[in-house]
Amino acid sequence: MASQSSVTAGTADSIEDIFDSSLNLEETHFNDGFTEGYNAGLISGKEEAKQVGLKFGFQVGEELGFYRGCVDVWNSAIEVDSTRFSSRVQKNIKQMEELLKKYPILDPEDESTQEIMDGLRLKFRAICATLSVKLEYNGFPNSSLEANAIEF
Repeated sequence: MASQSSVTAGTADSIEDIFDSSLNLEETHFNDGFTEGYNAGLISGKEEAKQVGLKFGFQVGEELGFYRGCVDVWNSAIEVDSTRFSSRVQKNIKQMEELLKKYPILDPEDESTQEIMDGLRLKFRAICATLSVKLEYNGFPNSSLEANAIEF
């Protein structure tokens, strides 16, 4: 009798296991779908982050290059005629050059990048205002219409 109740209990457990898997089917599919979607999101998220990083890095590099070009032109003018700019302007140009050298190009996670960039923009505006020159960085044209609007 004891062996028959064991068999009956074993049969009941196996039937219960069959029904448990049927009852948990929705939860199983939900978890499988979540895991698959999460993994796909990681892959596409990394690719999107890479594209955003490249675009932002290009924009920052372009702006730094613009400021470097301005500093080089101003330094060339100073070499030709040292009285061309006041000592105050020359001091601001040197400070701007130091900020450019200090910018952590190879360490984008450095917390000082934004502070240095803000300092560069401020120095640039100060120099332009002192020289009474209307010169500003507008960035790379986003469309062919903007590119055609540039005049030399």
